[in-house]
Amino acid sequence: MTRYDPTGPSSRYRFYQFLPYLDRQGFDISICPLFNDKYVRNLYSNHQKRTFLNPLFGYVKRIFNILLHDSFDLVWVEKEALPWVPAFLELILYKNSIPYVIDYDDAVFHRYDQHKNLMVRGLLFKKIERIMARSSVVVAGNRYIADYAQKAGATRVEIFPTVVDLSKYRVKETFDSSFFRIGWIGSPSTSKHMSIAAGALTNVCKNGNVEFRGMGALQRDLDEIPGKLVPWNAETETGELTHFDVGIMPLPDTPWERGKCGFKLIQYMAAGLPVIASPVGANCEIVDHGVNGFLARDTKEWIEYFYILRGDPNLRLRMGTLGRKKVEEKYSLDVIAPRLISILQKAAQA
Repeated sequence: MTRYDPTGPSSRYRFYQFLPYLDRQGFDISICPLFNDKYVRNLYSNHQKRTFLNPLFGYVKRIFNILLHDSFDLVWVEKEALPWVPAFLELILYKNSIPYVIDYDDAVFHRYDQHKNLMVRGLLFKKIERIMARSSVVVAGNRYIADYAQKAGATRVEIFPTVVDLSKYRVKETFDSSFFRIGWIGSPSTSKHMSIAAGALTNVCKNGNVEFRGMGALQRDLDEIPGKLVPWNAETETGELTHFDVGIMPLPDTPWERGKCGFKLIQYMAAGLPVIASPVGANCEIVDHGVNGFLARDTKEWIEYFYILRGDPNLRLRMGTLGRKKVEEKYSLDVIAPRLISILQKAAQA
């Protein structure tokens, strides 16, 4: 039970890219996305339109899947089966004691327990906690989520980073000394985080040989930053990364952002790029400060590290090479897929 069809990044990287591996191991899989391609395209566009019919259809279909899932040996869920619905409805999944594995790459519990609406908090603030406690396995994208799951009483918790298929990433092998491109990749829901580095970007982009490129961002989040909006496209995503000279991941230090899995950084490093990131959550585990990139605490440090990398193409190459090596060892599909297979097999057998 994925949140999206393959168009949605979280579902694509946490679920769909593993299906060929699972198929080769004899898994017989039925897929039930909650939201379809049309919904996802609208969600990630610069002209978001509110529509209730499409999500409503997804919810109705999902409820039927839950009620008719008796023939399965295991249910594998992304985040939650029915967002914004009280936990007792999802606990129908436990009829006949069918085990389920639930996967989190975001701190979705904060969507409820920190919601500004008192009624939402009252109804849902312990929803994710209850679901975690009743699951066979909680697969957490980072330590922050894993700690929450353990406190919630989850029987088994596995930390499972979001990973990349390295065969799809071409490594940048040369860096130009005459021009410097700063890159960001993400979605409209996260491009607001660029405000953390906006002052530094404005400063360094004053020079005519520096350009900022925001791939997949909302235009309004770039209005005060001198740069270029690059539309996200699944076919050109990895190739576009090779146009960058450094990849950035600014984040505010808030509970929701501490639950982020640092996937942008893994993508940059897979392409052989140095990185600069805020020292928040999983970023601190992915970035080895001064080795494969830098952790910038404030605008002064963002500016400092931009200028260091801009002035030293050899440092960019060296950091990018070490970053790629780390991804090969810890964040690649070939390394992580056997772990996932083992997790699902043990959960189904139990």
